[in-house]
Amino acid sequence: MSGGDMVPGPQLVDKTALVCIIILFLLFLVALVGNGLIIMALGSEWLLQRTLLPCDKLLVSLGASRFCLQWVVISKNIYIFLNPTAFPYNPVFQLLAVQWDFWNSATLWFSTWLSVFYCVKIATFTHPVFLWLKRNVSGLVPWMLLSSLGFSTFTTVLFFIGNHRMYQNYLKKGLQPWNVTRNAVRTYERFCLFPLRIVTWTVPTVIFIVGTVLLITSLGRHTKKVFFSISGFHSSSAQAHIKALLAFISFAIFFTSSFLSLVLTASGMFPFGEFRFWIWQTVIYLGTAIHPLILLLSNRRLRA
Repeated sequence: MSGGDMVPGPQLVDKTALVCIIILFLLFLVALVGNGLIIMALGSEWLLQRTLLPCDKLLVSLGASRFCLQWVVISKNIYIFLNPTAFPYNPVFQLLAVQWDFWNSATLWFSTWLSVFYCVKIATFTHPVFLWLKRNVSGLVPWMLLSSLGFSTFTTVLFFIGNHRMYQNYLKKGLQPWNVTRNAVRTYERFCLFPLRIVTWTVPTVIFIVGTVLLITSLGRHTKKVFFSISGFHSSSAQAHIKALLAFISFAIFFTSSFLSLVLTASGMFPFGEFRFWIWQTVIYLGTAIHPLILLLSNRRLRA
């Protein structure tokens, strides 16, 4: 193959990556506007009235963490696009990683506690522990918010130590090219950082799944009773239950897909800078952009 035949390949990859960057940026704007509206609507109410419903405190916290996370993600993607051969644990990446680890963990925990809150408030189980939680869950919301920040700070410190140790090892080897140290870095990631990330991500995910399954089960049973009642499908109660059921199912789908995307990315299946990395980032951001819109449309106060 001649040198001229090899030129179109990199150009094609660069063009494809550029298209993905543009799509990512458009999805970023959609997600930014959606979460920004949630923050403006509920945050202004919180500031003006000095009070807010417990579920709305969780919702505005989730919107704020996603808002900040999206800025970090788009900054990281732009840096990767402009510096595709940069060592992934250099000081710039470490600074972005600290912010990403914190806001990503906070987003996971806020989503988890929002699921738990809705489960306790809406589900109709008669177990004594569940009834106690139903009476006291509103008062536990401040502790949910504080614990989310505490867990996020703790995991961020752990990841920072791992990332910094990776960079120190890189410096000791004399700043060798990235392709020379790639295997050593991936080995360290696979046996040290990856298990740590899996544990810290799995704990809130399991809590979220349990709460969501209980909520969907309870809501599904109640919707079925309303559906087969005399008023039937066309009653306002049945319509409200169906909308709520679909909203929580979509929440569960987006949360689970986000968790899977984190695991797949951390496992190294989508190396940064490669073509499949940009495709995967686009798929992830599609869900990130859609879910805030679902929250806006499914919440009557936010919709107004």
